[in-house]
Amino acid sequence: ERMNRKEFLNAAEKCVCNGKENEYGTPEDNFGLIARLWAVYLDYPVRDVDVAIMMNLLKIARIKTGMNKEDSFVDAIGYMACAGEIAERIEKEAEWLI
Repeated sequence: ERMNRKEFLNAAEKCVCNGKENEYGTPEDNFGLIARLWAVYLDYPVRDVDVAIMMNLLKIARIKTGMNKEDSFVDAIGYMACAGEIAERIEKEAEWLI
C-alpha cells in the first residue's frame, strides 16, 4: 500500500528526530563535518545548510530516475526539514551579531 502525505511526514520525523540520530549523531553535527570535508575537497566554502540542500538534490536526482522509492521521498523531506532548522539558526546567529 502506498504512503499518504501524513505518513511521509511521520516517517521523515522519525528519521530526523530520533531514528538515525542515535546511529550518526545530530544532523547538524554530521552536516557540519560533511561541509568541512567538501570545502577542503572543492577548495570552496560549503556550509552545513548547503550540505542538507545538496543531499536533498541527490534524492531528487534518484527520484528523477524513475525509481520512486518511498525512502527517497522520506529522506528528501527530512533533509529539507534539517535545512530549514539550520537556516533558522544561521539567521538568529546573524541577528545576534548585529
